[in-house]
Amino acid sequence: MKRTSFDSQCPIARSLERVGEWWSILILRDALGGLTRFDEFQQSLGIATNMLTRRLNALVEAGLLERRPYSERPLRHEYILTERGRDFREVSQALLAFGNRHFAPEGPSVLIVNAETGEPAEPILVDRVSGRPLSDPVFRTVAGPAASARTHARHSRAAAAGDQP
Repeated sequence: MKRTSFDSQCPIARSLERVGEWWSILILRDALGGLTRFDEFQQSLGIATNMLTRRLNALVEAGLLERRPYSERPLRHEYILTERGRDFREVSQALLAFGNRHFAPEGPSVLIVNAETGEPAEPILVDRVSGRPLSDPVFRTVAGPAASARTHARHSRAAAAGDQP
């Protein structure tokens, strides 16, 4: 039976509900790369038109893309990243770095580089306040103010075990 909703307060689950389908992530990757039109996405991805239509509609509904007409006859739309969609850039870059580090035995096929120097970048997540990398053991997740009892329990168990949920 296919799950249609995670029905969870977990921010990871909620994010995956919107972008967790792999075509959606690749569409966002291409949109971040400047593609906006249906035929551009279709050509780049080799995706079936019915699947592309569904994924674009879902990304519009999730507020990651905005549909705008660019032609009246015939009516055609382009898909523009919203602020929420542009915020996916860091997630995309983290996935790129993770894939290069763990799943590219032949070496990286795509790099993030400094446009001024041409030097490869090595992305890390950093706390904006302290400037410390989030991989530092001082950081952990805790149940937030809107957390359910289940989320509190999961974090309590993890803290007692010295782990992260």
